[in-house]
Amino acid sequence: MRPLPPLALYVHIPWCVQKCPYCDFNSHALKQGLPETAYVDALLEDLEADLFRVPGRELSSIFIGGGTPSLLSAEAIGRLLTGIKLRIPFADDIEITMEANPGTVEAGRFAGFQAAGINRISIGVQSFDPAQLQKLGRIHDPEQASRAAQQAAGLGLRSFNLDLMHGLPGQTLEQALDDLRQAIALAPPHLSWYQLTIEPNTAFGARPPQLPEDETLWDIQEQGHALLLAAGYRQYEISAYAKPGFECRHNLNYWRFGDYLGIGCGAHGKLTNGTTGIIQRTVKVKHPKGYLDPARAYLDECWTVGADELPFEYFMNRFRLFEAVPKHEFSQRTGLGETSVAARLQEAIQDELLLDCGESWQVTELGHRYLNRLLQLFMDA
Repeated sequence: MRPLPPLALYVHIPWCVQKCPYCDFNSHALKQGLPETAYVDALLEDLEADLFRVPGRELSSIFIGGGTPSLLSAEAIGRLLTGIKLRIPFADDIEITMEANPGTVEAGRFAGFQAAGINRISIGVQSFDPAQLQKLGRIHDPEQASRAAQQAAGLGLRSFNLDLMHGLPGQTLEQALDDLRQAIALAPPHLSWYQLTIEPNTAFGARPPQLPEDETLWDIQEQGHALLLAAGYRQYEISAYAKPGFECRHNLNYWRFGDYLGIGCGAHGKLTNGTTGIIQRTVKVKHPKGYLDPARAYLDECWTVGADELPFEYFMNRFRLFEAVPKHEFSQRTGLGETSVAARLQEAIQDELLLDCGESWQVTELGHRYLNRLLQLFMDA
């Protein structure tokens, strides 16, 4: 029996005030009152139904995402976290993150969430440019974003994150760097800084805006990265920077191919059976109406990840991180021997996408730049 990875919990809150044109997440514009009591009840029942999959295990982190979780009251969040803890133990140093949008923040709201048990807040800023916020369909203004960050900083939370996008419609290099400078000035311990991509089945997908040229995008990435390093941040994942010791534990668990339960509309889970070592993935009912239907089960799909799929699934996650990959972890997480991917690894090393460091593998700068090419080597390995 191989050792089990850490276990996390993802909780999905599916409602937003309005749907942003770039968003392809499972979110729904709130057209009437929020059914928070019924939804928290359903989340706890959903968790209860999954507990047989994780006997004797404890949670190392919880992430409440959406949608806009901060639409829920502090009382609802408190009841949710209390209910979760009654059903599954928390690690002593558990990280509990909640996403929040500045447009839904009122005075004292973060303090209420902290009192309910939240110790890390992720704030969806996206930009400090009023014109860009309007293009992105955001309902907050730059002043609200700054106040939200200042409020989070003043609470003494374990950490807080700012979400910021670049490569926005018509954005210049200087505009992108100005956004980043304003975010850095607010001193978040963690910054998620990522390029806008046009996704299918979104408003932007149907009517794509004019995005910056590739050369501008490259300059933004290069000069923004230098700004972040100079401010004391370290890039630990493709789109995430943190001050030392403030990396997001929940996301690290994803990228290290850890286990996680997923509850809520459309939530995904990935779990290792402690007896057989078999890895399964789960998906919950996607639409709130169906999820809240008492006659319907919460589980929509459940399947076993085949041995031929495991190398790609493992490396697809692991190679997002900039840290070295311990060789023993591949066998621990997948149950496969290194020999099963030896030829693919050798090809990656020959192509200078990967380095063999003895006890670990390290993705090179070229490997991160051409990550899709690197991952392609492990498909159907």
